[in-house]
Amino acid sequence: MSDSSKFVSGSHAGSPEPARIPCESAESFCVHGYTPVEEKTGAVATPIYLSTTFAHPELGISTGYDYGRCLNPTRFELEQTVAALEHCHYALGFSSGMTALSAVLKYFSPGDEIIVSDDLYGGTYRIFEIYKRFGIKAVYTDTSNLREVKKNINPKTRAIFIETPSNPTMKVTSIKDCADLIHANSGILIADNTFLSPYLQTPKDFGADVIIHSGTKFLSGHHDVLCGFLIYDKKEFDDLFRFIQISEGGVLSPFDAFLVLRGIKTLAVRIEKAQKNAEKITDFLCKNTNVKKVYYPSLLPAEQKQIYKSQARGYGAMISFTVESPQKVSDFLKKLKFILFAESLGGVQTLVTYPASQTHNFIPKEMREKTGVTDTLLRLSVGIENADELIADIKQAL
Repeated sequence: MSDSSKFVSGSHAGSPEPARIPCESAESFCVHGYTPVEEKTGAVATPIYLSTTFAHPELGISTGYDYGRCLNPTRFELEQTVAALEHCHYALGFSSGMTALSAVLKYFSPGDEIIVSDDLYGGTYRIFEIYKRFGIKAVYTDTSNLREVKKNINPKTRAIFIETPSNPTMKVTSIKDCADLIHANSGILIADNTFLSPYLQTPKDFGADVIIHSGTKFLSGHHDVLCGFLIYDKKEFDDLFRFIQISEGGVLSPFDAFLVLRGIKTLAVRIEKAQKNAEKITDFLCKNTNVKKVYYPSLLPAEQKQIYKSQARGYGAMISFTVESPQKVSDFLKKLKFILFAESLGGVQTLVTYPASQTHNFIPKEMREKTGVTDTLLRLSVGIENADELIADIKQAL
């Protein structure tokens, strides 16, 4: 495991002040953000600071900002907001979720092993395969089964990486149980919280050490920004991850940071509306004879549902379902008139994705099918449109 202390080097690597944890409700904090009013002008919207460099008053004295790759006022406001939403003290904004994941994997050294949820986003699988070349081994495991996790822990295990609920079959992993297991092995727990967002789940409260987001999804919410986040509570992580970020780049631009800040202002109302729509659509799909199986957290087996309800505050806006055959998939996608066939999730528009050929196509077929990602599976990211119109489109396409 890397020694993070050696990465602290001068003002460019120093951590800024940690975020305070908000005392107001998540709904209000989303609207107001970390800094409700810009101090100098009274602006109620965070200014976009496009400057790439910042002047120093004199030698050895800084305003706190030196160079745009190191720290930018607009990006920092967003990072403080996201950190606080996740009940953490630090966050870093990246140009994509995969850039954020690549940064956290540099925490590890050749010979380290990471237990990884076997049902996960295909891009995550792809990047773990890249890091295999550098001696970091991913051990794919059904993390919803604690016995399987225990069986795969050994002295080389340095982390557990989980998606909960998983993408796309909604398996639920106990965050607390995995945290307890890996901490007893002197490792860390990394949780991808993209599917629920901090509005519905805060993994740090249950022992997660590092939280990852594709901010492209629910946080920004409008399918117009690529971004990612690392969120954590320890300064030693900030020293390391900030050093990696300023060394490699891949930072979020000021304008994109502004767009995400604006998106977060409506995070609560978007998720509440999308979740209500998802519950209605789930009910419809369960009753439709052309649908073979529906995956949604409210439909989980009793034991998994109990775990889910202990760590999440709502069922979310993601649904997966299967139809009779790959030909039925093709027919369904062709007949849709209102819902968009596109590869993403978490935005205001409802999207349908075909994981086998889109988000999960890099995962070997045998592994995909073992986890339920078959050629007959479709994934819905439910938006905020009228629920009856969404159901009508699904009905006619089926």
